[in-house]
Amino acid sequence: MTQDDPHSGNTDGPIDRRAIPPEAIESTWRLEDGHEVRRIDWPGTSIARTKPTRGSILFLPGRGDCYEKYLETLEEWHRDGWRVTASDWRGQAGSGRLSKDPYTGHIDDFSTWTDDLAFLWRSWVKQVPGPHIIAGHSMGGHVIMRTLVDGKLDQEVPPKAVFLSAPMLGMQGPSVPIIVQHFAAKLMTWIGDPTRQAWKWSEKPGELPKERINLLTHDTDRYADEQFWRDARPELVMGPASWHWVERAYSSCRALNAAGAMERVEVPVLIASTSNDKLVSHPANIRAVERLPNGRMFELGENAHHEVLRETDAVRASVMVAVAKFLGEVAPPQ
Repeated sequence: MTQDDPHSGNTDGPIDRRAIPPEAIESTWRLEDGHEVRRIDWPGTSIARTKPTRGSILFLPGRGDCYEKYLETLEEWHRDGWRVTASDWRGQAGSGRLSKDPYTGHIDDFSTWTDDLAFLWRSWVKQVPGPHIIAGHSMGGHVIMRTLVDGKLDQEVPPKAVFLSAPMLGMQGPSVPIIVQHFAAKLMTWIGDPTRQAWKWSEKPGELPKERINLLTHDTDRYADEQFWRDARPELVMGPASWHWVERAYSSCRALNAAGAMERVEVPVLIASTSNDKLVSHPANIRAVERLPNGRMFELGENAHHEVLRETDAVRASVMVAVAKFLGEVAPPQ
């Protein structure tokens, strides 16, 4: 499956979304407690050698995600001169499980992930050239924001800029206060096994639900890429989250909503969000931009579902252009 770079004058040829790019290196890094998570690195050489060195981008995917889904975007950044790293989260994709089965997404508390990210950031900034950029999608964006709000990222080498793709700064749900939604989720952890799945999966484990595409993207080929990688690498398969994950997610969202929380994040932040999102709260993302001292919004509408980086050519091109413009302003070539 190939796709020419639509967002710039890039002439490096098509990108195969169903193969690890030849210059990318897959490996693992060991977290502070010894747990190993996968990483993939583009060294910023060869293809990018004829372009100005831009710095380095660390990308974190969403809940149940894997970095394989974002190879196209990561390769494009590399071709634009960035040194790129992407990582699994603990307990997802090819980095083990924290649930009772191989498919349920689970975490004891989101602070585990913020601690992991802080540890990875401290290690990563010592390995790669600046300026250092951090980017994330959905839950990845949420954990990045929580880590920033909690002041856990290296204060000596803070990120130069942040890009968040449809971040989970609030979750879609009933039109009731978040404290009520949180209590309902907590109640579900009391009346049954808190590690049980919070919503129904497909009839066949590992097979993506038929209607799921309508939540994620209008692009059928890019959507099919995920099933390709699940078939090629069965360890990537993950289904619904546990009720405990849901309850902890609401708790973490409430921490972000706390007075003065996001106001402490001074780094420039670009949020790409769509009003058509049926998984995360677009209004919450708008409010976040209003609260962040240096927040910016790139807003999409009916032409985009949740996975804005895996949308149709024209939509994702507009996102990539917005990101390139943002990084050009806040982290220009040196």
